[in-house]
Amino acid sequence: MTQYTLYGPALSTYVRTVRMILAETNTPYDLKAVDIFSDRDPEYLAKHPFGKVPTLEVDGETLYETCAIVEYLDTVVGNRAFTPADPMGQAHMRQIMAIVDSYLYAPAIGVITIQRLIVPSQGGQADEAAVADATPKVKTALEAIEAIASSPYLLGPTITLADFYLMPVMLYLSKTPEFAAVTSEIPQLNAWWASVSHRPSFLEVIS
Repeated sequence: MTQYTLYGPALSTYVRTVRMILAETNTPYDLKAVDIFSDRDPEYLAKHPFGKVPTLEVDGETLYETCAIVEYLDTVVGNRAFTPADPMGQAHMRQIMAIVDSYLYAPAIGVITIQRLIVPSQGGQADEAAVADATPKVKTALEAIEAIASSPYLLGPTITLADFYLMPVMLYLSKTPEFAAVTSEIPQLNAWWASVSHRPSFLEVIS
């Protein structure tokens, strides 16, 4: 049996994305924590030279970058169930994933989530100017996804890698005061979020 070991903190959005695919496919794996708030040790840097998370180890061979990991897992354990069959659908899936990576993650998680949830939990005060600057960027990214998306899932009748990418980010945003503002003009995504936030694989990885 193939041995899968996933490296990263359980609270990471990208780790949760990978874990949802493993949960959806009933694939056994080991989760090994990585402290994202400290310098990476040499052992982890030997697996991921840039020190980010997650990293997936497959029978001793390592794979990093979430987009590569999820497409690999979709192929080997998901039988491509989470990738649209048509070329345009595949392109839209990767387009949404790229929007999350390039335009949504940094302001949504790197700024709003950190400032609203992490900083106060450690006794600090949120940087209101940084939050104010990040909020319209998040709104623009979500509206860009809204323009691509269909229903009931982001790309139609079946869930795809794009859904798994966006769901953990939406969870953290939903816990912040900025959520109402950034979702004020995305009715389709709001309906999507109300539905997918109760999906068993999602509830499993966020528990």
